[in-house]
Amino acid sequence: MDGVARSKGYGSVSAARNWLTGLAPLVILAAVALLVTRGGVVDFLQRGAPPIEDLSFNEVRLAPGQISLELINGGPDPVVVAQVTVDEAYWAFTIAPSATIGSLKKAEVVLPFPWVQDEPHEVTIVTSTGLTFSHTIEVATVTPGPDARYIGTFSAIGLYVGVIPVAIGLLWLPLLRGSSKKWMQFFLALTAGLLVFIAAEATFEAFEVAETVATGLNGDMLVVLGFVAALIALQTLSKSKTGDSGNGFQMAFLVAVGIGLHNMAEGLAIGASYSLGEATLGASLVIGFMLHNTTEGLAIVAPIAGDAPPIRKTIGLGLIAGVPTIFGALIGGLSYSPLLATLFLSFGAGAVVQVILALFKVMSVGVEGRVWTPVTAGGLMAGLLIMYGTGLLVVV
Repeated sequence: MDGVARSKGYGSVSAARNWLTGLAPLVILAAVALLVTRGGVVDFLQRGAPPIEDLSFNEVRLAPGQISLELINGGPDPVVVAQVTVDEAYWAFTIAPSATIGSLKKAEVVLPFPWVQDEPHEVTIVTSTGLTFSHTIEVATVTPGPDARYIGTFSAIGLYVGVIPVAIGLLWLPLLRGSSKKWMQFFLALTAGLLVFIAAEATFEAFEVAETVATGLNGDMLVVLGFVAALIALQTLSKSKTGDSGNGFQMAFLVAVGIGLHNMAEGLAIGASYSLGEATLGASLVIGFMLHNTTEGLAIVAPIAGDAPPIRKTIGLGLIAGVPTIFGALIGGLSYSPLLATLFLSFGAGAVVQVILALFKVMSVGVEGRVWTPVTAGGLMAGLLIMYGTGLLVVV
């Protein structure tokens, strides 16, 4: 017994020694970093060098006779806002909390400016060093506030663009149930094609929006982090127990979750464009989105075509995929930010990619390990072409 106790005590001491050894490099690194920052090394290197300035427009809001700008400093050095011009004319302004904006800090600039409805305006920030940062308001219109009309408008947009199209797509379930095994493989491959297009579209949009994120926040890496985080999260979710729902329903659930995250990002973009007057949300645009997103319902029901899930579960899948569009539109119209849009788009892309990987596993089981056949290849290309064709109807 004494030997066992001594052995356990020795093991504890050994483990503590290992932890201390592992902490040693961190302590040394912290000491060196402190020496560099507090010892004047950085100040010496920066002596005589101009400051690195990088201002981004995080949010632009319009009220009658007023323009409000939320700025964020994405550079390493403080930035001093000296002047503001609107349409190349200098204009009085107020700024809070201070005209000096620290690294990764925000400030709000308020301009009492008589902007003209439906006309473009260009706002330029001039710093104390003479650098300029500009933002163009494409079509000036009052930014909606969080009132009943606002909630109703953006809820309707999300309903028409997300919920209704997905619900219509669910009506293809009876057709799929009556199909042969060969056609089922075609429809599964078609689903994969739809999802590949959605994932690629979301990824491209995420990197595009990331360019407007403050430089110090490294928008491109945010895309990578969001993509990987969503992929891992959905992979973990797919490995969890799903009761007696069966593999088909689990696959459909993952498809619905992935599409739901993508639709939230889509709703965010729609809400932001509408609130800034940068999109003409007429009947043709709404119809275009409906046609583009109806195929998402087909992607959801294809994995459960061979099962017979209760109607309430099928409706639930449709709501998981469609309702996030409403929340995205509400968030986008009220408080759009490039950072939020980048994260939403990257989450959606990562989630959809994970669903694609899981779907290919299901397809390989159905054809005894041979995923690529003329039927599946044709289905995949058909899905890509359908999404591309319906996407041409959406002009923003």
